[in-house]
Amino acid sequence: MTDLARYAADHNLRHILFSFCDLFGVQRAKLVPAAAAAAMASSGAGFAGFAAWMHMSPADPDVLAIPDLASLMVLPWQPTVAWVATDLVVGGTPLEQSPRRVLQRQLERAAAQGLHFRTGVEPEFFLLDPERGVIADRHDQQTKPCYDQLALMRQYPLISELLDGMETLGWGPYQADHEDANGQFEINWTFADALVTADRHAFFRVMAQSVAERYGRWVSFAPKPIAELTGNGAHLHCSLWDDQGRNLFHDGAGALGLSELAYHFLGGLLAHAPALCALTNPVTASYRRLARTNTASGSNWSPGWISYGGNNRTHMVRIPDDQRLELRLPDGAANPYLLQAGALAAGLDGIARQLDPGPRSDADTDATPPSADQAARLPSSLAEARDAFRQDTILREALGAAFCTAYEALQPA
Repeated sequence: MTDLARYAADHNLRHILFSFCDLFGVQRAKLVPAAAAAAMASSGAGFAGFAAWMHMSPADPDVLAIPDLASLMVLPWQPTVAWVATDLVVGGTPLEQSPRRVLQRQLERAAAQGLHFRTGVEPEFFLLDPERGVIADRHDQQTKPCYDQLALMRQYPLISELLDGMETLGWGPYQADHEDANGQFEINWTFADALVTADRHAFFRVMAQSVAERYGRWVSFAPKPIAELTGNGAHLHCSLWDDQGRNLFHDGAGALGLSELAYHFLGGLLAHAPALCALTNPVTASYRRLARTNTASGSNWSPGWISYGGNNRTHMVRIPDDQRLELRLPDGAANPYLLQAGALAAGLDGIARQLDPGPRSDADTDATPPSADQAARLPSSLAEARDAFRQDTILREALGAAFCTAYEALQPA
């Protein structure tokens, strides 16, 4: 038996979901009986790429999904079924347009320099009534509902099941809270190597929706599901580590405790921010979230300018402590793999060119928007972000022509 088949036998699995993310973050899968796991683990599950949002035609051969056994997770709410992330190949060659492959290539580039990208992600989500599309909890009506204990506890059965599931999977969840919008929540788990975090992020979307349906709820990760309320972010916390397990972003003698390497990485994030928006904010609704109008609570909690600050949540990049950077740009529509790949590609360019991020701003940009000579605005529309992506030759080269061509060709008008 293969390792996968042995695992299935040892854990009394009946089926395994061979899964991958398409170019726009939708989970695609085949349900493989445990008895077929040995054959499928080596040959892969076959998919028609054209039918699954890949830039292919019906005449192209099968895309074969080869499981990465390191990513395998038993469904906490369905323990006879497991989920495994797969790597896509066609004719024995990796499918370079695959989002997971795009991230792997960036990680390989970093590893060649002795750098290891470690990340955490904060996926915010709404709990909605599946029939009416409104907030599921009609009692959740505070003007500033963030950290509302009673609203959190009314959703305790669902939220606690998600926390328990993460504990079972070994993710190390450490908190859950009610967020800034009515009906909005967030669950945080421990950071890890970027590919592990991306796999978990992808799986979390499946787990949250599946568990919520059992409680008569619908989960929305959309950037702006309710016009007057705060949108859903997917903030990325990141750092680079060396082969000895040392955090290279930390330097006690540096400004705010960060190293020169960290500031060069930050310089790359800022330099490529307009183009990054095409990946981190990939739908029209993304630009209804990015600091355009005030919300019912009084703040957008999302950036509007290409700027960075210390422990200040009004900037695109926050420095919360002396260990990491927090990229507050991404929203819930971002592909879990492309989010990480884009940020790493931008940061590596900042390191390669030793980019200077410029002076830190301690201003409250919600109350006092920066002038044009202090900070540039982020794109105001998806079209503007796409234009920036087309013109960013450095980022495009890093991400690869195969991916860029496919991503742009399949984008809706």
